[in-house]
Amino acid sequence: MINFFKKEEEQRIIAAIREAESQTSGEIRVHLEKDFKGKVEDAATKTFARLRMDRTADNNGVLIFIVPSKKQFAIIGGKGIHEKVPPNFWQDVRDVMQHHFRDGNYTEGVCQGVLLAGQKLKEHFPWQSDDENELPDEISYG
Repeated sequence: MINFFKKEEEQRIIAAIREAESQTSGEIRVHLEKDFKGKVEDAATKTFARLRMDRTADNNGVLIFIVPSKKQFAIIGGKGIHEKVPPNFWQDVRDVMQHHFRDGNYTEGVCQGVLLAGQKLKEHFPWQSDDENELPDEISYG
């Protein structure tokens, strides 16, 4: 397991996920990976499937995939999202996260990225009274 975030920082990220998901039927996960081969987007896509994020009811999961050792990350959205949004949909989420990461504020960057992703998802996948939390809110590790 990667010891990148302190316990309190993990709790802040989980709280941000829960806050974001309270506004949308979308499911947001944060995953930290120790290492990978190839492109970060390919590794993130494989992890998206391995975490069963492609099996949500509306296929509207979002994975924020972070590799601290390589200082890389990717944002991957489900098929249901990409059928409704333009190709650069995640650009501003990435930019907000990068801004904080450059200053060494990783927890804040992830929290702000999660909250912005939730706001963006709300436009296309608003929260419904019968929504269920389909995926865990905890950070996953690989």
